[in-house]
Amino acid sequence: MRPDGYPMGWDQRTIQPMIRHRLSATPSSSTGSPALRIVLADDHALIREGLKLLISTCDAYETVGEAADGASLLQVLAREPADVVVLDLGMPGLTGLSFIRDLLRAYPRVKILVLTANSEPRTVEAALDAGAAGYLVKGGDLGELFEALAALQRAETYLSPPLRAVLPQGGQGTMLDRVSFEAISHVALTRRERELLSLVAGGATARDVAARLGISPLTARKHRENLMRKLDLHSAAELAAFAVRLGLPTG
Repeated sequence: MRPDGYPMGWDQRTIQPMIRHRLSATPSSSTGSPALRIVLADDHALIREGLKLLISTCDAYETVGEAADGASLLQVLAREPADVVVLDLGMPGLTGLSFIRDLLRAYPRVKILVLTANSEPRTVEAALDAGAAGYLVKGGDLGELFEALAALQRAETYLSPPLRAVLPQGGQGTMLDRVSFEAISHVALTRRERELLSLVAGGATARDVAARLGISPLTARKHRENLMRKLDLHSAAELAAFAVRLGLPTG
């Protein structure tokens, strides 16, 4: 990262030529499906403008909002339904990686694609475990953005190529990789288990679940443990991902 906040190789003299080159090489795509709605969250206006210009070349994607800090991001999401948030972890107003968890509790159907200059393996793993659906390192090829968005649409985790070699199992075992809908969608769930799954995925605590279902908090925790064991899931984030893919309400 440079002193002015831009990653190495990205500045006002280089980013626009890079974008123009990419625009000439990026075909417009029209599938007839609704465009993927994207919110860009980065405190550098030049980065947002560059990404927005790149996204505008593909009919499959649409930028519906921008934010320069955590507070403005929440305001944008409150008024604009979004499918993906492209998030810079270094943006002001974020409460660390817990911001990702909080964001997904409030908007469980939104997928978070981290775009940052931080390529530390521990940070990458922590972001994915918090619920991020992908991790892009600034300074990579601009075409990676489309690769990442396509991967998210397939419910896959995306990692920048340099990260795949340094993370354990190439990032496998993180939330979205573990939650293979095809692998566990056949598991039969009772009506009570589906209700419990919806509550937990929506951010309900054991006390909340107990009050809703008329059971003790201890029993609620036990039911949650049994459900996670049955689905071979290991966190509330994984439960939320499965609930969304199953089409269960999580509000």
